Order: sequence, then C-alpha cells, then structure tokens
Amino acid sequence: MNPDSSILYIKDLEVDYPSRDGNGRVAAVKGLDLELSQGEIGCLLGSSGCGKSSVLRAICGFEPVKTGEIFLRNKLTGSSKIHTPTNQRRVGMVFQDFALFPHLTALENIAFGIHGLPPAKRDLLAKDWLSRVSLADKANAYPHELSGGQQQRVALARAMAPEPDLILLDEPFSSLDVDLRERLASEMRDILKANNITALLVTHDQHEAFAIADKIGVMKDGKVVQWDAPYELYHKPSTRYVADFIGRGVFIKGTVESNRKIAIELGELDLDGALGNQVGDEVDVLLREDDIQHDDDSPILAEVISKTFRGADFLYTLKLSSGIDVYALVPSHHNHAINEKIGIRLAADHVITFKR
Repeated sequence: MNPDSSILYIKDLEVDYPSRDGNGRVAAVKGLDLELSQGEIGCLLGSSGCGKSSVLRAICGFEPVKTGEIFLRNKLTGSSKIHTPTNQRRVGMVFQDFALFPHLTALENIAFGIHGLPPAKRDLLAKDWLSRVSLADKANAYPHELSGGQQQRVALARAMAPEPDLILLDEPFSSLDVDLRERLASEMRDILKANNITALLVTHDQHEAFAIADKIGVMKDGKVVQWDAPYELYHKPSTRYVADFIGRGVFIKGTVESNRKIAIELGELDLDGALGNQVGDEVDVLLREDDIQHDDDSPILAEVISKTFRGADFLYTLKLSSGIDVYALVPSHHNHAINEKIGIRLAADHVITFKR
C-alpha cells in the first residue's frame, strides 16, 4: 500500500463513539487498512453494526479519527492530530435517501453543488452531467416527478459535478425496490467507469457489491476480514466467516484421503491444491447452491424440504440421508414436490475447506 499512488489511502484506522451508558467509549472501526487507485470502485460489505458507515463518516470528516491516518490524493486529511474540514476534502457524497431538494428541478439540484462559476457556465455544466447520466430530458422535472432510479442518478450527478477526488455512496440502493437494485448498481458502475471516478460504497447486500465493485472488503466487528476482488471472495475466501457470508452454502464434514481427495457424504472431491491438510484430517467443506446438480440417474438421493421458484430455476433445500440440509439450483422444468426424493451429484469446481 502506497499513499503516493492512491486516491484514497487508509492506514490502521480506529474510530470510536461514547458508550450508551456513558461509561467510556466503544470502538466502531479497528485497525482498518484500505487503498483505492484512480477510477477504482471499492465496497465495504457487512451486516448492520459492523462499522462500514463509520468508515465513510471518518473519510468525509463527519467523525474524528482516534488513531491511524486517512490520505486523500496524497494529502493527510484525517488523523488523531489533523482534521481537515469536510468542505475542503474534495469528497462527494450520495446518501441513502438521495437528499435532493424537493423545491428544485433536477438541473437546479445538480447546479446547486457547483461553486465558483458564473451562473451560465454552472448551468451548462449541470446540463452536461444530466446528459452523462442519461437524464437530459428531465432537466425541468422535480424530484417527486422522477422514479427512484432517476432520483438516484440525479444525486450521483450532483455529487460528481464538482469533480471531487472521491465519491462516497452510503447504502445508495436501500430505498429502492429489490428487483431494481442490481440493475441500477450495474448502471451506476457504468457511469462511474465512463467518467473515471474513484468511489467507495457501503452496503449489506452482496449482490449490489458484486454488481458495482472492483474490490470488496468484508467487514466484521469493525475490521476488514478480507479485501479482494469479488471472484476471489467467492472462490477463495480467506476465513470461515467470509466463506459463510458470501454466497449461500453449508459446511459438510469431510476427511482427507491419501489420493489428494476429500471424502464427503456425497462422494469425493479433489483437494484443489489446498495447503496444510494431512491424510486423515477432518475438514469442513463448503458446498454452495451451484456445487450440487440434479441428476435423475444418480444413486444419491435427497429429500426436497423447501423450494423457491426463480423463473429459470428453483432453489431447492434438500435433506441428505445424514440429516444435513444442502442447497441446489435446479432448472425450473424439474418441478418436484415437497418431501419427494430426487437424484443429485457433486459438481464442485472450487473446493473450499477449513479444518474442523
């Protein structure tokens, strides 16, 4: 990590708050390291209360830094001794509720954030940003006349128009319909990438994170457990917590065999280059919904416990003969009844194991 070549560089950050009972303080962020380069989109992903929003608040100057350092474009803006005012940090913010002014049009909302230009040039720049987010025909529309997705794009354009060094996005899709979130996350990524904007998003939804981010940091108890590309998080989780948090899966008992395979209830899996396992070791193998396939010819049977229709496929919860439940994605033309037993087989390309 190098602050000289980064837009955002955070080293050993700690942020705390007064405890609810007034006796002492509670750590919200603990020893966090993070780095983003120009045009890179990062995401802090975690459950409520893990500290991800506290990181954003510290970056933009809303919260003081207890220890550690925050650099923005090679300038120290936050530490235990230095606190650059928020309006001098060149950071744009997109809030959960978009925070658009209801009495201003889309064009006026964007122009409001642009300072230091004559009114005519400011309006031209605002129109340009409306075009960049594909809303040129909505210049005179008020927020209540726009859809949720359109309001989101106006809020993003307003944040980008002053050309900040960094855009921060605080759960920007949380107020939208579930069906819209992933599509709008992909649209937002396209806009940010087209304009070479560096951004940091916080969310609790991994589908949003995967749709928008180049790098994702999974957070737990104020710490980043793993900072990596989405593909690596899914296929090479560094800890049991990340493996359990990312994707949908269960752990099933396995035993390491002499032929570099792992024996589990459903058959054998290649050890896949995993290190540190000795013959006879008992391990937990992570099986996700795409690791098990329906196969009418398989001698291995599992009982359908529940199912969720997803259009192209069903997500089945299946009970194995041992009593363990696993998940399987099955094409929707295989419409099986609850309590019916169906044939399944292993189809795991990436074997993820942890010692028991």
